[in-house]
Amino acid sequence: MELNRRRLLGGLLVGAAALPFANKVLRAPAHAAIDARPRGEINLSDAEWRRRLSPQAYQVLRHADTEYPGTSPLNREHRKGTFACAGCDLPLYSATTKFDSGTGWPSFWDHLPNAVVLSTDYEVGYPRTEVRCRRCAGHLGHVFDDGPRPTGKRYCMNGVAMKFLPEKSR
Repeated sequence: MELNRRRLLGGLLVGAAALPFANKVLRAPAHAAIDARPRGEINLSDAEWRRRLSPQAYQVLRHADTEYPGTSPLNREHRKGTFACAGCDLPLYSATTKFDSGTGWPSFWDHLPNAVVLSTDYEVGYPRTEVRCRRCAGHLGHVFDDGPRPTGKRYCMNGVAMKFLPEKSR
């Protein structure tokens, strides 16, 4: 097989397209990355987190995994109330800021005061703004600059990382 310019460029393009996936597969174990980040107020052992959370919530909150789009029942939640962290119950988002982003994940245009911390991650090969729970440092999702007014933000959250607390009727 002769190496020509077309094959070389094609191979380079395929390699460049695979970089984000290789980064995710070849990176250090997710638990090592989470341990290197600032801790929240609640610091449990890995075994304690496993006991406290469902297997899927554990993978998302403690290992920054992502649930499949369109699978969260919270996508269809439209009642008045609050979305709280599934790991520590900290209120994160008011239902009044939820909107349908069409992405398959629960999305919000703002968070509650003092609820989340933001950091930069490079999990897919380029910088994204990661959203974590302030109290337990659990991974919630990412925030993007393509949301509605008034903030222009789209907090794209993993539904399994949260639970819904309906507003009590009076």
